[in-house]
Amino acid sequence: MNPKSKFSTSRERSTNPLVWCAAIICTILTIAVIIAGIVTFIGYLVIHPRVPYVSVVDAHLDRMQLDYAGILEIQVTILIRAKNGNGKAHTSFSDSSYSLGLNGEVVARLVAPPFEVGKNSSVDFNYVVPSSPIPLNPEQAEYVDAGLKKDLIVFDLKGGSRVRWRIGHLGSVRFLCGLRCQLHFHPLNGTYIPSRCSSKAK
Repeated sequence: MNPKSKFSTSRERSTNPLVWCAAIICTILTIAVIIAGIVTFIGYLVIHPRVPYVSVVDAHLDRMQLDYAGILEIQVTILIRAKNGNGKAHTSFSDSSYSLGLNGEVVARLVAPPFEVGKNSSVDFNYVVPSSPIPLNPEQAEYVDAGLKKDLIVFDLKGGSRVRWRIGHLGSVRFLCGLRCQLHFHPLNGTYIPSRCSSKAK
């Protein structure tokens, strides 16, 4: 039995020019992505960026008074620090707004205009927060009265700032620097009981 003969044509099929163009474009894009990744990595190692953050560094309960009608008057001083630990990048903060709450009731708002923090620097905002007379319901008035008797008052601080952070020539990053914590005070003398209140990751 004769083996099968193999036939071949003398005319070879030519590759479509579009296929060659697609292959060249894919190769160029792949090389560009690799180069961009290497540049970004080297830039990160050189700049070694640190994420800016905000934190409460001090506070004082200047005044707290509750009358028999359940009307509360307070004044609180809160020192909030915006920190930029980068030695080669400026940082800008905007829309800085915080609310100070007491047992679910917002008693004051803290706001600041847009500002910048230089390289490896910080900016402190000393918020002096007087509140208008605040009528409390019986449950809230009882909570404040109990805190005054125990010499311990707890406020809730919520809010943050929008941060724009330029990382050298690699571009800029935008994110929200948020605060959400409790501030503890001794109302008899107004002293602040230090506790961690920062947007910086642990």
